[in-house]
Amino acid sequence: MKVSFLGATKTVTGSNFLVEGAGKKFLVDCGMYQGSAADEYENEAPFLFNVDEIDFMLLTHAHIDHSGRIPKLYNEGYRNPVIATKATCDLCSIMLPDSGHIQEMEVEWKNRKRARKGEKPLPPMYTAEDAAKSLEIFQPVQYDEIVTIDDNISVRFNDAGHMLGSAIIEVWVTENGKTEKAVFTGDLGNNDIPLLSPPTMISDADYLIMESTYGNRLHIRNDDKANIFLDVVYETLEKGGTVVIPSFAVGRTQEILYELNRIKEEKHDEEFYKKYQRLMSVPVYVDSPLAISATEVFKENMNLFNEETQAIINEGDNPLEFDGLKFTRTADESKALNEKNESAIIISASGMCEVGRIKHHLKHHLWDPNSTILFVGYQAPGTLGRKLVDGEKKVKIFGEEIAVNARVEYIEGYSGHADQEWLMNFVYSFTNPPKHIFLVHGEPEGQLVLKQKLEENTSIPITIPSFGETYELEETIEMVGKASDTARERYLRLEVLERMNTLKEELEDMSNIVKEEYLDNYTDDAEILKLKDKLKELENQIVKIVENK
Repeated sequence: MKVSFLGATKTVTGSNFLVEGAGKKFLVDCGMYQGSAADEYENEAPFLFNVDEIDFMLLTHAHIDHSGRIPKLYNEGYRNPVIATKATCDLCSIMLPDSGHIQEMEVEWKNRKRARKGEKPLPPMYTAEDAAKSLEIFQPVQYDEIVTIDDNISVRFNDAGHMLGSAIIEVWVTENGKTEKAVFTGDLGNNDIPLLSPPTMISDADYLIMESTYGNRLHIRNDDKANIFLDVVYETLEKGGTVVIPSFAVGRTQEILYELNRIKEEKHDEEFYKKYQRLMSVPVYVDSPLAISATEVFKENMNLFNEETQAIINEGDNPLEFDGLKFTRTADESKALNEKNESAIIISASGMCEVGRIKHHLKHHLWDPNSTILFVGYQAPGTLGRKLVDGEKKVKIFGEEIAVNARVEYIEGYSGHADQEWLMNFVYSFTNPPKHIFLVHGEPEGQLVLKQKLEENTSIPITIPSFGETYELEETIEMVGKASDTARERYLRLEVLERMNTLKEELEDMSNIVKEEYLDNYTDDAEILKLKDKLKELENQIVKIVENK
C-alpha cells in the first residue's frame, strides 16, 4: 500500500491523500486550500493524479477544506462514488453549492478588474450548478458499518466528534495474502464539543495518518469557556456595544446556539443570573443563509447528538432554539442589522472573515470601541481573522482602511479540533499501537512539538510529510517518490506574475494612504518615524528579492 500526500501537508487546509493498494487507486478527501492568497492559488492548480484512474473516494467530513474540490474533480470527469456518512452528504448538499456561488462571486470581482485592463475574463473553478451536479455521485453510509469495496478492500466510518457526520476512517487492504490497516483521522474533535459525542477510540492500526492542528496547545475546559463567553458578552452589552461572532457556518454556529441555550439551565449565583438575563435581553442574529440551512440539517440528524443533548431533546427542549433568536435570510435583512441602533449579538460566516456577510459587519463595528469581535474558531495564517487575533490596528476591508478600535477576543476552547492532550490520548488509546504515524493538517511549529512529544512518550516512529511525497507502507517506511508536474510548475510561474501585478496595485494603494492619512494630516513626528522604519523594512525585503538573497 502506498500513500501520496497531496494536501494538508505542513498546513491546515487542502486535505487530499491518494492511496494505492490491491490494484485500486482511491482518494481520502479532496479539499480546498483556505487562508492566504498563496494557498488559495493551489486550488486552481492541476491535480497530481489521473482523474480517470481513481476508483472511489472516501470523505471524512463536509468542511470545505476537506470536500471543496470535489466539484472540480467532477468537472474533470470523475463519476465514481464519493463515500461519506449520511450527515456529511446532507451537509455537502448545501455547502458545496454555496462554495460554488462564492467561486462565481469572486471571479466576477476579478473579471471586473481584468476588463478594465483589457484582459480576457476567467471562468470560476466551479459554479453552484456544477457543485449541485456533483452530489449525484455521493454515496451515504452509517457509522460503524463495514463497507466492502471489493474482496481486498473494506472501510469503516467512526464518529470523529469534530462536526456533524465527521469520521475517522479505517481502511483494510489485502495484498499478497496479507491484510494491513491504515487509519485516517480526518479532523479529530475537541473532546467536549457541545452537541457531539467524543471521538471514537480505535483499537488497532498498522499506520495512522493523524491531524495535528493544535499539536502544541491545550484548550480551556468547557465550563471556563462558557463563563468567559458570558463575561465578554455582558461587558460589551453594558457599554451599549454589539458582539460580532465570526463563525463557521456549519458546526461552530450550532454549538454557540446550543451553548447560549444551555447557559440558562446552569445554577449559578446572583451575579451569573444578572449577566445571563442581560444576554437574553438582546436579539441574537444568525446572519448566514448557509448556517440557517445547516441548522436545519442538524435538526434532521439529532440521532447523532451526544446522550446529554438527546435527553434534553426528549424533554421537549430543542437545543438549537431559544427566545430572542432571529435568522436573517436575505441580503437586505443582513444590511439592516448594521442600521439598527441597538445592542445585539451577530453570528455570521465566514469564520476566518475572508468571504461572506461577516466582512460587512466588521466594517461597521471594528472602529467602534464599545463593540467586541469574538472569535471562537481556528484562524489560519494570512486570513483577516488571524490578523485581527494577532492584534493588527488597521485592516483593509472592501478596499477601505478600517481602524481596529473594537475589543477583540478569542475563546480557543470552542475549537472543533482536539488539543495536544487529546491528540496524545487518541494515540494512547490504541490497544495495538500503529507501526508508524504521519502528521498532517497542522502548522509546522505545532507538528514539530507534537512529534517530539509523541517520540518522548511512545516508541512509534513519526513522519511529517511534505507536499507531493509518496510513501510505501511497509515494515520500514520509505519515501518512494515526490510529485513533479510540468503543468503545475507552469501554473506556479503564472502565479508569481499575478502576484507581481497585485503587489503593484497594493503599493499604489499604500502610497495614497500614506499621503492622505499621514503626510497631509499633520501626524505627529513619533508616528512618522514609526512609518519611516516600516517602509525601510519593506524596502529591504524588496532589495533582497531583487538581489536574489
